[in-house]
Amino acid sequence: MTSPSEYAVTFTAREQAELLRVDRDLAPPGPEEVLGRTLYTLVSAGTELEGAYMGASFPRVPGYAAVMEVEAVGAAVESLRPGEMAFCSGPHRSFQRVTANQALPIPAGLAPEEALFCRLMGVSMSTLTTTAARPPARVLVTGLGLVGHLAARVFQGCGYTVAACDPSPSRRRIAEENGIRNVFPAAPLEDPEWAGKVELVLECSGHEQAALQGCRIVRKKGEVVLIGAPWRRRTDLWAHDLLTLVFHRYVVLRSGWEWELPLHPADFRAGSIWGNYAAALQWLGEGRVSAQGLYALCPPERAQDAFQDLLHARLERLAVVFDWTQTGDEARSSLSRSPLL
Repeated sequence: MTSPSEYAVTFTAREQAELLRVDRDLAPPGPEEVLGRTLYTLVSAGTELEGAYMGASFPRVPGYAAVMEVEAVGAAVESLRPGEMAFCSGPHRSFQRVTANQALPIPAGLAPEEALFCRLMGVSMSTLTTTAARPPARVLVTGLGLVGHLAARVFQGCGYTVAACDPSPSRRRIAEENGIRNVFPAAPLEDPEWAGKVELVLECSGHEQAALQGCRIVRKKGEVVLIGAPWRRRTDLWAHDLLTLVFHRYVVLRSGWEWELPLHPADFRAGSIWGNYAAALQWLGEGRVSAQGLYALCPPERAQDAFQDLLHARLERLAVVFDWTQTGDEARSSLSRSPLL
């Protein structure tokens, strides 16, 4: 038995996103399951554009950050109740079905579309869990896309002395407007306040020049953590340039692999993925980090417009949030064609 009125954003070909009807499993929830109607989903531009929209394998349903209104829970679920809102790592789809340990209640007063950003905060929070640097150490964030922007906000909110850099004037403006205190167009290699004094570099751009500059600015035996995926080659730099800096400056150059942490708390392990999401939700609810002004709302019927605007850097914001609250044929027929903000 299936429902005829459910939808999913689907990549049907290279650079082609469509909102397609999908079947919904109408079976009641299992003992540990949570089911709900999707309210909002967040586009992770790097992963979804480079890893799927520009990919070679289709069809694909992207997405991994969703907020739902809970409709039903299994008999063993105690953390959520019908009518509550919950975050889950779900796709761009009009319904969600997850196990209860993969859903978190939204703090009271936090807008559901802003709760989504806990997922992208979690990317750099894995490094926050594993780094040897402790506040008020100097931290440099290279790349002020959404992941880098949130990384700067997270580390600054935790008491680190943060600088951030990006060649994009609009990204720097957004960073400054949101309280990131030290913002530069490039790594401040000649600034005596930063050169040789940075204990941790969060490389969030995926650009090899930024990684090289990180190794130049970091103090001896400081850490350079590669968080941004290097989707393509950008320069003609030699590996020798990097290796020389690592060798002579004793740089700890390592992966920023988010999934280094266990999914849930475990004995003899520090931190967890879902523990970080829960902390991020709490910080968003308290206002320690805010997502206001970072995103444009978009109906999923306009997914193709949204992904093209992200691909060609036409947005004034850092992110796109799909609003599923009025999705359907009626919404599809009455769409505005105005540009996304």
